[in-house]
Amino acid sequence: MKTLGMIGGTSWHSTIEYYRLINQLAAKVIGEQANPPLIIHSINIELMREQNREKINAKYLETSLKLQEVGADAIIICANTPHMVYDFVQPKIEIPILHIADATGKAAKKIGLKKLGLLGNKPTMTGNFIPKVLSKNYQIETIIPDEKYIPQAHQYVSKELTQGIFSEEAKSFFKEQINLLQARGADGIILGCTELPLLFKSDDVNIPTLATTDLHAQMGVDFIFDKL
Repeated sequence: MKTLGMIGGTSWHSTIEYYRLINQLAAKVIGEQANPPLIIHSINIELMREQNREKINAKYLETSLKLQEVGADAIIICANTPHMVYDFVQPKIEIPILHIADATGKAAKKIGLKKLGLLGNKPTMTGNFIPKVLSKNYQIETIIPDEKYIPQAHQYVSKELTQGIFSEEAKSFFKEQINLLQARGADGIILGCTELPLLFKSDDVNIPTLATTDLHAQMGVDFIFDKL
């Protein structure tokens, strides 16, 4: 088995979900009596909330180098938003970062999806680190909610979901956004916040949903067992 380095902490709820999923998925391969080698470094989420891009890049590079030095064969970033550092960090380290958009794109292409609505916090929805990979590698278009809904979506993610609060108001809001994105031509929805699949299940809506956490965790397990 290869050793996977995990960068977590944004949020710790997300990190727990990644750790649980990777171990559960690995158990299907090696049995419940064993578990894969994982190295976890948890970053203080306040770094992301400062929104200082230079500090964020520097911290993720520092952490990635540490994981590389202690024996990680690849890195998985346990959240969507921190993938904003990928283009800065990846060229400066010798091991691969498993990109969450690649995990998403492969799954979407497999079922024939061509236009995906993206839900998450503001940096994830308005950033290009997911749409760019989907467009370049999988020829998939990405759309996001109308600008007027972005602040409310960000508020629910940052003030509720990442703090373990899953309200009916948030659930209703995101289900409404899914309906609006579908009306604009989306044939699938990216749940681009690790906590969104914890807020509602895929059978709550009538359009395919792509839970990035589940897909990314599977990608990590595939790497561990050399199946990528």
